[in-house]
Amino acid sequence: MSQKSSSEYVAVKLAKGVAEKRYYLISLLGVAAVWEVASWFLPPYILPSWALVFSSLMSLNMSHAWITVARVLIALTAAFACGLCLATLMYIFPKFEKYATPIVNLVMAVPAICWVLFSILWFRGQELRIFIVLFAVCLPGYVIDILDAIKNIPFNLREMILSLRPSKTQYITKLILPAIIPNILTTWKVNLGLGIRVVTVAELVGTLTGIGYALNFALGQQSIREITAWTIVLVSSLLALQGIVYLIEKRLLRWRK
Repeated sequence: MSQKSSSEYVAVKLAKGVAEKRYYLISLLGVAAVWEVASWFLPPYILPSWALVFSSLMSLNMSHAWITVARVLIALTAAFACGLCLATLMYIFPKFEKYATPIVNLVMAVPAICWVLFSILWFRGQELRIFIVLFAVCLPGYVIDILDAIKNIPFNLREMILSLRPSKTQYITKLILPAIIPNILTTWKVNLGLGIRVVTVAELVGTLTGIGYALNFALGQQSIREITAWTIVLVSSLLALQGIVYLIEKRLLRWRK
C-alpha cells in the first residue's frame, strides 16, 4: 500500500468515526431536550428538570458506585475463568460435554430473580449472595459462547495444526485461544451489561451498599430526581466498562480492518 493510499485510508476511517460519534451525540441531545421540555409541563416529582437531576448527582455518595462495579468485575472474572476451563474441557472430552450441557442449560434457564431469592435463603454474607447471583447468571453465557467459538474454528486450520503433532497444551494455546479472542471479547461486552442489570436487582434486597441499595433508599424517599441521578451513574459505569473492553479489542484485533 502506497503512502498516499494509506493516508487516504486513515482519513476515511477517521471521518467515519467522527460521523458515528456525531450521530450518537445528536441522539442523546435529542432525548435530553425532549426530557427538559417535558419537565416544564410536569411536576418535579414526576419528571424533574436536568438542573434538579444534576444537583442530586453532585450530592451522591459515589462509594456505592465503586462497590457495585467491583462486585461485577470480581464475579464476571471468576465466571469467565470457570467458563473458559469448562468450555475447553467440554470440547476436548465430548462425553463430558453430553453430561455438562444439560446442567449449563438448566442454570441458564433459571431467572435472575430466582437466584436472588435462593442466595438470600442459602447464604448469610451479602457479598457472597451477590457473587453467587452474578456468577450463576453469567457463567452459562461464557460456557456456551466460548464452546461455540471453539467448534467454529475451521477444520482445515485444525488439521494443519494437528499435522505438526502438538501437545494438548500447545493445541489450546497456539490455536484455540487466539481463534476465540473475538468471541470472548463480545461475550464480555454482553455479560457486562447483563451483570450491571443483575447486580442492581441483587443489591435491592438484603444489602446496605451498592447502587441497588441507593436506588431502594431513594425509592423510600420518593425522590425521582435521585433515582434518575443514580440511573445516570449506572449507565455511565456500564459504558465506561464496555469502553475499556472496546479498547482491549482494538488493541488485540488491530490486524482486523
